[in-house]
Amino acid sequence: MQKHLNIKTVCQMFLVIFVSFSFCKPSPSTSGEENLAALLPLLNNASAASVCPKSSLPTDIYLATTVVSANSTISGFSDPTKAINGICGLGEMAGSLDVYALDITGPGATIVLSWGGKTVKNVFGDDFIVYDNSFRISDDTNTYAMDPSVIQVSIDGTNYCGFNPSYSGANVNLMDSWTKFGGLRPVYYNMTTKPYTNEDLFINTGGLFLLGGGDGFDLDQIDENDPNDLGCNGALVTNIKANGFKFIKITSASNVNNPGNPGNKFPWPPGSYNGSDIDGVVAREIQ
Repeated sequence: MQKHLNIKTVCQMFLVIFVSFSFCKPSPSTSGEENLAALLPLLNNASAASVCPKSSLPTDIYLATTVVSANSTISGFSDPTKAINGICGLGEMAGSLDVYALDITGPGATIVLSWGGKTVKNVFGDDFIVYDNSFRISDDTNTYAMDPSVIQVSIDGTNYCGFNPSYSGANVNLMDSWTKFGGLRPVYYNMTTKPYTNEDLFINTGGLFLLGGGDGFDLDQIDENDPNDLGCNGALVTNIKANGFKFIKITSASNVNNPGNPGNKFPWPPGSYNGSDIDGVVAREIQ
């Protein structure tokens, strides 16, 4: 989402304190002291960001390690290595700036990553997690500054299958409005300040969130009937479910046709400067 003009930028960069109070505080009725108390954790998170990522990646975290293609033009956030240099989450109330920003539309709205020739296996439960930099913007735990992205996987890097995501049309900032997208949930995992094991990252906390945050995807939920997956068919889906995948494609939802509203793309927050912000992808098992 927007890095220079929208709410997300203001909260992340802390450039204007009064605006930060307006949009990052717990609720409209809080006092000045409460506003300051709400801002301090964000400032601490900003400080923590300076020590992430590590100079060497942890070998026990199965990060996507290779940028296959990336063409965004977002000034200051167009370094694709930011999508493979580790996960630098800042928690529920702030988003990492160590990200690769996709364009809203066009070729730069998509990035393709791989595990350097290795295969992501289909195991029990979620098989991989996509990390963005969403964070909560209201007392309502369903309201987030989000970067919805459409997720597709492939064995050969040519034919992709996805998860048939859907948008209810209720509100672009309500998590419940989006189903089977990346870029919805905040990232708690920070490889420097809040380290976890790879298996820890896939622990469900009892609701819609994983222990380390991010959005989990289960290969058993791939849908061959996704209208945006023209190269997908039943045989390919069966193959992916049986043998896993090698490539993952992440696309800003604003660049993908919305089957629930024919002739239109999925919605995007008005005034946004860019598309999805990619912090990284972690697989549960690779071979």
